[in-house]
Amino acid sequence: MLRVEGIQKSFEDFKAVSGADLTVEKGQLVAVIGPNGAGKTTLFNLITGQLKPDSGKIIFNDENIGKLPPYEICRKGIARSFQIANIFPRLTVFRNVHVSVLSQQGKSTRLFRPAQTLAVEETNRILENAGLSDKAEDTAGSLAHGDQRTLEIAIALGNKPQLLVLDEPTAGMSPEETTATMELIKRLADSQGLTILFCEHDMEVVFNVAQSIMVMHQGVTIIQGGPDAVRNSSRVQECYLGGA
Repeated sequence: MLRVEGIQKSFEDFKAVSGADLTVEKGQLVAVIGPNGAGKTTLFNLITGQLKPDSGKIIFNDENIGKLPPYEICRKGIARSFQIANIFPRLTVFRNVHVSVLSQQGKSTRLFRPAQTLAVEETNRILENAGLSDKAEDTAGSLAHGDQRTLEIAIALGNKPQLLVLDEPTAGMSPEETTATMELIKRLADSQGLTILFCEHDMEVVFNVAQSIMVMHQGVTIIQGGPDAVRNSSRVQECYLGGA
């Protein structure tokens, strides 16, 4: 579904990504890991169009999307969450997701029919799948941190993505919230056939959830493979996991 080939991105003299390769197969849960400053978020920004690569290719469903703006990439089927929850804090939980659904459907206003009466059933279905139905009328900014992160995932689902890109989905969460969020992500992948690419610092989460793991170090891909192959890689142990 997604293939990144030799992607590079520099900021003046600093090479944030200097030769990253990544493959994401349809239906997979794929993790990107690496120490702080390895280039993980820059890679995600390149995949989702927030940044443009200096060189290399980003192929999604056999199309090079490396030069497209974020909204076009979103329309082609890639949705994303960020390290810091990106929600409408003064709107209700329902409206946050509703806006996303209406945007995906191209329905902002309709003659003789206000937009707020459209796509209600679809919005409620997403809230139910995300476990947020009981908070539908709560103001988004009043939610606990874990629920805000879940709401951001629900907003992304409103775009009907084929590929969901999650940048540190459990950042700042308690152990209980982390467990609940990762269970939600696995459930969504299974029930909706979603392909999920995520970045995560919690190694227990990564090795328990991911089917394929890509390791970055200083902007370069060290290895991509299954959990056992990555865990047993001497180079990964040296560069990231702290040796034996």
